[in-house]
Amino acid sequence: MNDPAGLSASQSILQSTAQPASPPILPPVIDDDPWPLTVATYNIHSAVGTDGRFDPQRIAGVLTEMEADVIALQEVPLGGSRYGDILPLLQEATGFHAVEGAVRDTPRSRYGNAVLSRYPVKASRRLDLSFGSRESRGALDADIDVNGNPLRIVATHLGLRPAERRDQIDRLLKVFDTERMPVILMGDINEWFVWGRCLRRLITHFDAVPSVRTFPSRYPVFALDRIWISPRHRLLRINVHATPLAKKASDHLPLIAHIDG
Repeated sequence: MNDPAGLSASQSILQSTAQPASPPILPPVIDDDPWPLTVATYNIHSAVGTDGRFDPQRIAGVLTEMEADVIALQEVPLGGSRYGDILPLLQEATGFHAVEGAVRDTPRSRYGNAVLSRYPVKASRRLDLSFGSRESRGALDADIDVNGNPLRIVATHLGLRPAERRDQIDRLLKVFDTERMPVILMGDINEWFVWGRCLRRLITHFDAVPSVRTFPSRYPVFALDRIWISPRHRLLRINVHATPLAKKASDHLPLIAHIDG
């Protein structure tokens, strides 16, 4: 739901820092027909579970349970003295390609979004969505090659205040003004109200999608985590991953979508 206190806002909307994806640890995918594709979004709460314990192995276990092809992660420790970088552990657990987009970078804590993908990541860009003096926010924009089929994944974590989210949505939607490839936007939207203004903006752009409760993980009440796809007809279904391990590993449950080719 919420980042720990971060740095003051950084530069304006877009930092186009294309970065190569890390190589896969397992052999490359050889399935010629990847459809339906399974994608997921998961706020891992810095790998601190509902029992207050830091345990990235539990997050790795949840990722393995999900069996998703592409996973967007939020609140990922990426370095620093507090938790260190847990992304290599998660990459090893899944055998996936991995890219990251830090929204904070201090000696104590490097922290942000990440994407894990069974398929090669051809390029990635970090989008700066910081708003005024609020906590630094951003999105990770990745181009994935699904056996020759281009797919664009945008993983994000929006702010806590309505005005902040509205500004961030407006900037994100400008990035989507392209017909280059199918787009999937997913992440922790932090919208507590079913008909909040930022949700209306997203529905206008992407069309309506099922609203599934993911927070808090033990007894979900709010649909803070969302997945949108364009074109909308490719979305088959959305469901929550609510295993006993998932209810303990983080304060959010993973949200999963099944996508047709």
